[in-house]
Amino acid sequence: MTDNPVPEVLPGSMMLELVLVPVTDIDRAKAFYAEQLGFTADVDVCPQEGVRIVQLTPPGSYCSITLTEGLPDQRMDPGSLRGLHLVVADIEAARAELIGRGVDVAPVVDLGGVLYAGFEDPDGNTWTLQHMPWRR
Repeated sequence: MTDNPVPEVLPGSMMLELVLVPVTDIDRAKAFYAEQLGFTADVDVCPQEGVRIVQLTPPGSYCSITLTEGLPDQRMDPGSLRGLHLVVADIEAARAELIGRGVDVAPVVDLGGVLYAGFEDPDGNTWTLQHMPWRR
């Protein structure tokens, strides 16, 4: 297992734990998420022939993403996922760090006091850095 945080599951909770991200090339996507975005590679397994599951977690997050192949009930069109949000404490610093790692991040925009900056993975799945100044 990893050093990522594991929250207690309290009665009445419905915790989002895993989001499937549809990609064409798991190795390319894993490299992007781990090396360029700094996600922790938690799992990379082939539980049976023709099946591969890779799980990665953003720094400090309780929710992970999964890249899969060979699971017919998990099929989505690569690049079809839109607007996943990564909440950050300092959007300018986070944007600069990602740009330094080779990620093409759009300029920061202020939409009524909430700041956003978007980018795409190699397949065109879209992500948004989000900063809410009042949230600590």
